[in-house]
Amino acid sequence: MGVVLIDGSTVRAFVSDEEQFNKSVEESFAALDVNKDGVLSRSEMRKAFESLRLIETHFGVDVATPPDQLTQLYNSIFDSFDGDHSGTIDLQEFRSEMKKIMLAIADGLGSNPIQMALEDDDQSFLKKAADLEAAKLNNPHGKAHDQDQAS
Repeated sequence: MGVVLIDGSTVRAFVSDEEQFNKSVEESFAALDVNKDGVLSRSEMRKAFESLRLIETHFGVDVATPPDQLTQLYNSIFDSFDGDHSGTIDLQEFRSEMKKIMLAIADGLGSNPIQMALEDDDQSFLKKAADLEAAKLNNPHGKAHDQDQAS
C-alpha cells in the first residue's frame, strides 16, 4: 500500500496525456466488456458499479439502499454514458464520459491536494494519474512513459 498526494493539476495532466489516458480507458473498457463484444451493456456496467460499492457504503459503513433506488441510479449513470442512446456504450462514449468525470474531479480538487492510500495493484484512474506525475518527477528530461517502453 502506498500513499499519494494529488490535486487538480495531477488529474488534468493525466487527461491531457492522450497516450496514457487513452491506454487507461481502453484497458478499463476491455476489463468491463465481459463478453468481449466491443460494447458495454447495462448488465456489464451494473456489475462494475456494484463491485465498486460506492452507493452501498457511507464512509466504509454499509447502508441499506432500496434496490429500486439503486436501479434508478445505475440506469441514470448508464444513460449519461450512452450518448447516442443505442442501449450500449462503445469505446468512444466511454472515453468521452471518463474524460468528463476526470476533469470534474480535477475541477473539484483545484489546487488543494488530497492524500490517498492506494493498494500497489490499484488500477484506478486516480492511481494512474499519480503514477504519471511521479514518473515525470523522476524523469524530468524525458517523457514519463519512456519507463513503460523500457519495460
